[in-house]
Amino acid sequence: MQAVLADMALEVEGAIALVMRLCRSFDLAAGDAREAARARLLTPAVKYLVCKIAPALIYEAMECLGGNGYVEESILPRLYREAPVNPIWEGSGNVMCLDVLRVIEREPEAVRAVIADLADEAGDLPGAREAAGFIEATLSAAGAEARSRAAVERLATLAAAAAMRASAPARVTEIFAHARLAASRGATFGASDVSAVDAAAILERALPG
Repeated sequence: MQAVLADMALEVEGAIALVMRLCRSFDLAAGDAREAARARLLTPAVKYLVCKIAPALIYEAMECLGGNGYVEESILPRLYREAPVNPIWEGSGNVMCLDVLRVIEREPEAVRAVIADLADEAGDLPGAREAAGFIEATLSAAGAEARSRAAVERLATLAAAAAMRASAPARVTEIFAHARLAASRGATFGASDVSAVDAAAILERALPG
């Protein structure tokens, strides 16, 4: 259970750091062309990732609580039902990927600069350089639409790792990058390779006594 909760905490921290860093880009966009390009590229990518992880995260939270998480007296069933609304009504995953490709088509040089910035900000985190290379190669290749989901998810995850590097403890960020960028993540929470010691430290940060 600690491994499950720690994996969930990593997901939440990464998503929050990702969204807050995107908000900063919007704040700076009027006076900074690089931040404006970053906002245009990452807005659909961030939306794609956050909307995809929300239902799975909420479901796992319900499972952690068992029957108490399932019954209507809990807020979780309502959250679970409403989690798909954003991608269904405000733009499906495919549309978000097409939006990313549209930005790349219109501003290829600016996009390459943003990806390079993300790689620099992520620094020596596990899998960061490889992810940046995969993103650029995949999204600029012929037939990019067919593999765009993998690249867009990778783009948002790299941006999350870069954002965490500026806001989270180094070890927590390293674990996030190892589990989300360097390793092949399992299909369920708790399948990531997080040690018991690291899980305890992550939970202490997420749920301080």
